Formats: sequence, C-alpha cells, structure tokens
Amino acid sequence: MENKKIREVIKVFKAVNTSDGAGVSLKRSIGMPEISYVDPFLMLDEFGSDIPGQYIAGFPSHPHRGFETVTYMLNGSVRHEDSVGNVGELHSGGVQWMTAGRGVIHSEMPMQDEGLMRGFQLWVNLPKAEKMREPRYQNIEPNDVPEVKLSNGGLIRVVAGEVENTKGPVEGIVTEPVYLDVQLPPQAEYIHYTPAAHNVCSYPFEGSADFGSGQIERSHAVAFSWGHFVHVKAGKNGVRYLLIAAHPIGEPVFRGGPFVMNTRDEIIQAYRDYDDGKMG
Repeated sequence: MENKKIREVIKVFKAVNTSDGAGVSLKRSIGMPEISYVDPFLMLDEFGSDIPGQYIAGFPSHPHRGFETVTYMLNGSVRHEDSVGNVGELHSGGVQWMTAGRGVIHSEMPMQDEGLMRGFQLWVNLPKAEKMREPRYQNIEPNDVPEVKLSNGGLIRVVAGEVENTKGPVEGIVTEPVYLDVQLPPQAEYIHYTPAAHNVCSYPFEGSADFGSGQIERSHAVAFSWGHFVHVKAGKNGVRYLLIAAHPIGEPVFRGGPFVMNTRDEIIQAYRDYDDGKMG
C-alpha cells in the first residue's frame, strides 16, 4: 500500500422508503434530493418484502432510453419481457445488465421464492456517444456469478470487475464497472483495491461496518473520496454490502422520468419517439 491512498467517507445518506412501478415498496438511496447523482450512478433501489401486496403488481411495461439498468436478485425471481420479443426469468443470485441505449419498452414482474423476494436495481448513466446505441441485455445465471472465498471467512460474489484474479461475467460496459456483493463475519477486515479513476459507493444491507468514519448501519449508502482502496471492518454481527464503482462520465445530465439524456430537447424527443411507437 506504499504510495497508495485510502478512500475516505465523504457522504453517508440513509435510504428513503418510497414506491415505484405499480406500487412496489422499496428503499431508495442514490436518486433522492439528498444525493441525486454519483457519476455515473443515477439511482440505487433496495426492494424486498414477504408481503405480496407490496410488490406483486410489479413494474408493468415502461420505456427507457439513455442509460443502463442493473437488476440483482438476492431472493425470489423477476420475469421480464420487452418490446422486441425478449422473455426471461431472473432467479435468486442472478443478474440482468440491460443497456437501454436508444430505447426499449419492458416489464419486470417480481415473484417470491420460499416466501422471500429481495434484490436491487441500479441505474448507470451512459455517455452521449453511447446513448443512442442498440439496446443490449446481459442475463447472468446465478451459477455464472463467481465467488471468492476470503481467508478471513468472508465471501465476495463478483458481478462485474475483478477480485483476486477472479473476473465477473458482465463485460463490455463503457464505464468499466465494479459490482460486488460482499459478506464479512463479525469484526473481519477487508481492503478493496479500486481503480483510482473510478467513483466508488457502498451500501450495507445486512449488519453494519466501519468504512473509516465509524459504524454505518444497514440501508445507508456511502460515497468515497478519490483514492486507491476502501478499508472495511465488519461490525459485531458481521456485514453484507454492495460495493459499486465506475468511471465517471463528466457530462450534463438531464432526466425526464424513464429517460436520461444530456439536454432538455433530447428528453422531449424521447417522449415524442415513445408516443410515435419508435422506441423498441
């Protein structure tokens, strides 16, 4: 770690209870007024319930343009369909990385598995040069997400990026993302090496951990300063958290509901294209 800088915690923000789609209950951290954008991350939602009425109506058909949606299931499954004929089911431990590009209309309908339904959706911005590209899906089965067992008893599922020479299955994303699901036993420590040019966030969703500024409880997102690594120490009951990182884009961001572009005129055009049936 000689000449390497530890990333410091610069902001902690508690997820807010809200709903989306057809009334799906969730906790949203990135994407709220307190922290609307951590370039290139536009939104981070944690969803989950054992009460079907809080999610069963799901996310009926809706459009996207100009960014990527990442759905990661911990428990349960999601059936998805889109306007160009893709149909599939995302199972516990699986991932869908959808690059909406110039536009796609899709639906996502969550279902329980053994009484549980829980997961995350992350929105990742695209640079101007990629916003009107052809849509693309990367559907990753649970068994295709590699796991790294740590000497301290921890476990890391590598969705994107690389940990100890183990690469995640998500490839070809312009922002070069890192997406890790990390479990550490009580009081265990771990050092994440992260690309210095990336922005980095973390989100504990079980237990608590010290990321360098004292104990941070579950459902709090953490943003870090520039540096080369993140030092984590699990709390007395252990911790499970997401660690996400990606190369910032540094371009203007203009949002309009399900569309994210660079200018207001581009948002207006997206709505026109949707109304005219030119999306997907």
